[in-house]
Amino acid sequence: MLDVNQIMEIIPQRAPFLMIDRVEDYVPGESCTAYKNVCVNEWYFQGHFPGNPIMPGVLITEALAQTGAVAILSKKENKGKNALFAGIDGMKFKKPVVPGDVLKLEVKIIKQKGPIGVGEATATVDGTIAAKGEFTFALVDNKS
Repeated sequence: MLDVNQIMEIIPQRAPFLMIDRVEDYVPGESCTAYKNVCVNEWYFQGHFPGNPIMPGVLITEALAQTGAVAILSKKENKGKNALFAGIDGMKFKKPVVPGDVLKLEVKIIKQKGPIGVGEATATVDGTIAAKGEFTFALVDNKS
């Protein structure tokens, strides 16, 4: 289990763009299961949508990518690197994510060759699929 401070030791994202709150389980280079507690005071709910707050799909996708980044960047040889999007394939949104939801984020790294890899990602709320798809990532040096 990793808390938010331990997550920030692995990935470079910071508030307000850090989209995962805790990691339940991870295997470096292979998989990660993380959670995002969706709160009513999230910055994006101010405009998406007033009176009907729904977490933007692009931010669910980002939360999944950060979960995958924990898996890949926790490998010793990837310390100090960043994982950038190189592609998003077949991402489908099945259920709106709203304040009060706990988003379970699961990513399996299904392929990697050199600095390029593919993650299979699923986001669920109470066991119901909210989003799923694959993303391609590229490992690059993190310029701090």
